[in-house]
Amino acid sequence: MNQLLKEIRACQLCAEHLPLGPRPVCTAHPNSKIVIIGQAPGTVVHKTGIPWDDKSGENLRSWMDIDKRTFYDTEQIAIIPMGFCYPGKGKSGDLPPRKECAPHWHPSLLDRMSDVKLTLLIGSYAQNYYLTNRKRTLTETVKNYTEYLPTYFVLPHPSPRNNIWQAKNEWFKEEVVPSLQSQVLSILNG
Repeated sequence: MNQLLKEIRACQLCAEHLPLGPRPVCTAHPNSKIVIIGQAPGTVVHKTGIPWDDKSGENLRSWMDIDKRTFYDTEQIAIIPMGFCYPGKGKSGDLPPRKECAPHWHPSLLDRMSDVKLTLLIGSYAQNYYLTNRKRTLTETVKNYTEYLPTYFVLPHPSPRNNIWQAKNEWFKEEVVPSLQSQVLSILNG
């Protein structure tokens, strides 16, 4: 695993398409129990090199009901985005994750983690890539999250930009978040 992570951190696969240059961000350990698959690092994470080191990460940790120490304990949680580097700015936010990363790196990473009990698929990019039976919309997919358990737990992106979505879909905080917290607690407590 250490050698693989070293190769990932030196990756130049899509360097020519990255406005800030490559800075792959991902964490994993052979003993990781939960895998978080999100979109791609934003500018803050690109700068710090720490995954989910922003307001979205605060929201995600709150949804999971865990502290930073637990979140960044790689023996507990692996963080493997769809795109490992900041993809650049688009018209209405960051560009989509680069398509090269997941097919190139995910299989090797996931093959080296034999203790994974749950994978969080955050946002439509991860869900579109991993789910063959996803619903027509992200909202419908998340509303039917139990259909993907016990392997996957589907979530919207925890960005503050999604506060309006959460306000329109109160069932998310009332039903989905408590279920997520229960699953995470059960896995981390063994």
